Amino acid sequence: MASMTGGQQMGRGSEFMPQLEASPTIDFQTETYKDAYSRINAIVIEGEQEAHDNYLTLAELLADKKAELVGLSKMENRHMKGFQACGRNLKVTPDMAFAKQFFSELHKNFQTAAAQGQIVTCLLIQSLIIECFAIAAYNIYIPVADDFARKITEGVVKEEYSHLNFGEVWLQAHFEESKAELEAANRQNLPIIWKLLNAVADDARVLGMEKDALIEDFMIAYGEALGNIGFNNRDIMRMSAQGLAA
Repeated sequence: MASMTGGQQMGRGSEFMPQLEASPTIDFQTETYKDAYSRINAIVIEGEQEAHDNYLTLAELLADKKAELVGLSKMENRHMKGFQACGRNLKVTPDMAFAKQFFSELHKNFQTAAAQGQIVTCLLIQSLIIECFAIAAYNIYIPVADDFARKITEGVVKEEYSHLNFGEVWLQAHFEESKAELEAANRQNLPIIWKLLNAVADDARVLGMEKDALIEDFMIAYGEALGNIGFNNRDIMRMSAQGLAA
């Protein structure tokens, strides 16, 4: 795990990963599987590229944490290369145009917030929403992945907890002055996750990943993150419902 802000670490890790056996029923070589995989693989590649770029942007906004954030960005770049290798292993060309459009709304919101110096909003988008989305997707994917991709993804998801942890620790330390901006950023960005889940649901199902499981894992991880920052259960329920009501 990457070093945490102030040497702190929120309690989580590999114990959150599902203890499930890989599915023996999926044929990874069918055209249907490879077609769906071309979009899912592109999404994770683009997601890691976005994260790499976002952490470099945050490194400029948080000069005192620059070295740690640059380290996180390098980790995301390694993850991206790992997922590129997963596509090559199945001889699938990722549909990167689809993936860029997939992330375009979150990308725009992050860039707008960064330009306005809204560090809290940037951290909520990247270190909470995107990281929780990634962790949920990777944990659901691992039991149904091909052997090569499973090993790559297991390594990636362990490191993603450190990225989520960075945002939690910083936001916890600045909770009182950040609370109003966090709530506003949640209202703006959490509904986007539901759009993304709907957009990818059919392809994910082909890969053996059910939408309901993705939603459940995301909501658990995101709710935990909000609680670790300082929100109470009532706040978490209210903020979570803002996404569902979108």
